[in-house]
Amino acid sequence: MIIDGNKREGLLEYFNDIVDILAPCMYDYLYLWDFDDDYYCISSAAYERFMIPASRFHDVTLSLKDCVYSGDWENLQRDVNRIFTEPDFNFHNLQYRWVDRNGENVWINCRGHVIRNEEGRPLYLMGCINEIGNKQKADNVSGLLGESSFKDEVKNVEISGGSGFILRIGIDNFKEINENKGLDYGDMVLRKTAECINGVLLSEQKLYKIVADEFIVIDFGGRNEESAKKMYDRICTSISSFIRDNHYEVFYTVSAGIKCFSSLDDVSYSELMMLSEFALNEAKNGGRNKCYVYSEEDYNAFLGKKNLIRTIRRSVNNNFEGFEAYFQPIIDLKSGKITHAETLLRFRSDKTGPVSPARFIPLLEESALIIPVGAWVLGQAASACAAIRRHIPDFKISFNLSYIQVLKSNALEEILSSLDTAKLEPGSIIVELTESGFLEANNNFTAFCEGLTSYGIPLALDDFGTGYSNFHYLYNLNPSIIKIDRSFTMKALKNDYEYNLLQHMSDMTHSIGSKFCIEGIETKEELERISSINPDYIQGYYYGKPCPLGEFMDKFVF
Repeated sequence: MIIDGNKREGLLEYFNDIVDILAPCMYDYLYLWDFDDDYYCISSAAYERFMIPASRFHDVTLSLKDCVYSGDWENLQRDVNRIFTEPDFNFHNLQYRWVDRNGENVWINCRGHVIRNEEGRPLYLMGCINEIGNKQKADNVSGLLGESSFKDEVKNVEISGGSGFILRIGIDNFKEINENKGLDYGDMVLRKTAECINGVLLSEQKLYKIVADEFIVIDFGGRNEESAKKMYDRICTSISSFIRDNHYEVFYTVSAGIKCFSSLDDVSYSELMMLSEFALNEAKNGGRNKCYVYSEEDYNAFLGKKNLIRTIRRSVNNNFEGFEAYFQPIIDLKSGKITHAETLLRFRSDKTGPVSPARFIPLLEESALIIPVGAWVLGQAASACAAIRRHIPDFKISFNLSYIQVLKSNALEEILSSLDTAKLEPGSIIVELTESGFLEANNNFTAFCEGLTSYGIPLALDDFGTGYSNFHYLYNLNPSIIKIDRSFTMKALKNDYEYNLLQHMSDMTHSIGSKFCIEGIETKEELERISSINPDYIQGYYYGKPCPLGEFMDKFVF
């Protein structure tokens, strides 16, 4: 675009007026950069959103540098320089990042026409900036307004402490529909689900499509928790009708989380979304195809769990501070001598105090922190075994290996490395695996077990009989030791049927050439009764509680 001197007069004032008139009518940001006066004019909403000094300012290059993400600054300078060095370059179109008032990087697309004078000298850059990462106001697939519109709706009403509710709905296993039937079919399911939900809405209720396969119903009609539950039931019935009319070509269910306004207390929009997401996740984690009503007690427990994971992660990153390896003796029943020990993990911090293994070990597995922590425990076990074998040459130490370690890390290589570091022979360390992990068995698991056998590293099956008891695994794994959990032991001590079952398990174990270890023996009477079953090893408080290595050495070695 070319402009002569007469037309230029008054153009700046005119554009300022245009920006002020149009800015409230649009989500994008109009701007003009006057090169001669080094002046920048932009919609006032941009000043509220980004790190610019004002909606009108001079010293443009210096001022914009604070707003543009540092990693994109050179690209922007290069593109702007073309305006002055390339006479035919008349359209600026660049995607880069601006920094918002919270210090977050926001992707924008800045487009603008270069306006030149009759000699071709650039006078202005005039155009529009839009946020290309912004959430859509509407969803064309479902035909519903989107999360951004839902956010505007919530901002305009008072919901804290009032009546009404939010019902957050998610399609269960929607990814499988896309994988099995294709994305177009998945879009059809989203559309039909939206129709099913829309069809049961009551007065003063609105439906929005939010992330992925999730919807939100907001009720302004003063209805309560029971109404929300009934709505969920009606939605499920409507979806079932669609599935039937569709000749069961696809079958799916929905879960839902309910958050009532009466339990809200001046929460922000982001907190509201967080609480509703928690409620939906609880429904899904509870087995799917159900609804869950938000509970503050459950949410506080969830936050406590997250805080504990953060504490544990800090400990892992701080050289495993707070973790300690304990050792419990295992006694050879015939000789009455200590021949083994099991390595057990303990954790405490100044913030939490001692934490039960039943609480923190599942969190280690959920967060995959069991991989570094498990490697640390292995090192502690190997080091302790080397120290004890200087006094008891044939001593063995077992350690528990999580199936997460087997499936997601090179556990065999770590075991061999620990043996090498501690200068131990392979038979010195016994790997304990719990029976419940057999359901996760795959090629990695099979290769790991075969590797143990090839290197002569013993395998113990822990808690046998409390899980799935699939006996063909005994043949495939050929364990050196089968261990019986105290819960099973206590049943056997109290019930003749369970006692006879335990006797048969002992006989079977010996028939395949494995050793039989009974855990949880705490009294002399328990030991005498269980001894007739003919176990090879006994473990329990009767002989000793788990304790740190120094205490273990004093009690059982020296």
